[in-house]
Amino acid sequence: MRWKGRRVSTNVEDRRGGGGAKAGGISILGLVVAFVAWKFFGVDPQQAYQATKQVTSQSQVAETQGLDHPTAEQQEAMDFVGTVLADTEDTWTQVFQQQLNSQYVPPKLVLFSGVVNSGCGTAQSAMGPFYCPTDQKVYIDTSFFKLMHQQMGISGEKNTTELARRDQAGDFAQAYVVAHEVGHHLQTLLGISEQVQKARNQANKVQSNQLSVRQELQADCFAGIWANRTQQRTQFLEQGDIEEAMDAAQKIGDDYLQKRATGQVVPDSFTHGTSQQRMQWFQTGLKSGNISDCDTFNQTI
Repeated sequence: MRWKGRRVSTNVEDRRGGGGAKAGGISILGLVVAFVAWKFFGVDPQQAYQATKQVTSQSQVAETQGLDHPTAEQQEAMDFVGTVLADTEDTWTQVFQQQLNSQYVPPKLVLFSGVVNSGCGTAQSAMGPFYCPTDQKVYIDTSFFKLMHQQMGISGEKNTTELARRDQAGDFAQAYVVAHEVGHHLQTLLGISEQVQKARNQANKVQSNQLSVRQELQADCFAGIWANRTQQRTQFLEQGDIEEAMDAAQKIGDDYLQKRATGQVVPDSFTHGTSQQRMQWFQTGLKSGNISDCDTFNQTI
């Protein structure tokens, strides 16, 4: 993936410079975080639980500041994420104008280390990248990119430093994750998230899970549109990049994660979609580039 030398977004907040949390008992939020970490990113639930156990309340977490003297790896991590975010801004500004006759309002993206305050409460890195609709921000601990390789083996990467990884392989899979989270921001702007939440409140558990799956698959489709439009503007794709994204999508499918964690697959408990569905909807957006083709709620998934 060719990304260096392009515009870097100014909508990045760097909070990696310090702060932390006091130890204490696990909260309901902590249990949810541990569950999401397992469901979406394949993190060992016991590890996620123990990590999240250190988080007690939002008031006990100090807001972190940017790094005063970032290393080359740390600066490159910020430049990489900032470039991908800028690509999403350019893509969705264009799509909103051309296809929706509307103005796109981009999200902020927060880089943090370990623990962070968000509009959705205290968050810990074990839950992986996430979007908070309350403050309309994407949150990423860049150590997640290392976790992608260690836990999932995405792209078969063996070098563990962020800088070397991006010089070699795996960058497009990481960019796909950022674009997926921005996809949830689009759903907030378009009122989709609010409609889904209302429907889930009136649904049984199985129906609620099915709505969640459709929402996640739509974010995958939106990520595909980002790749389509960015390729048209910049020709940033290199050989193997699409395969990277497909590998990532395959390894965060509900069926793949359940099979890996328990040896069993329970379709009624799916919340993000199967590996095949995630790959299919990313490719739908990639091939089409049209937001209307990402209506997962009124199409067979």
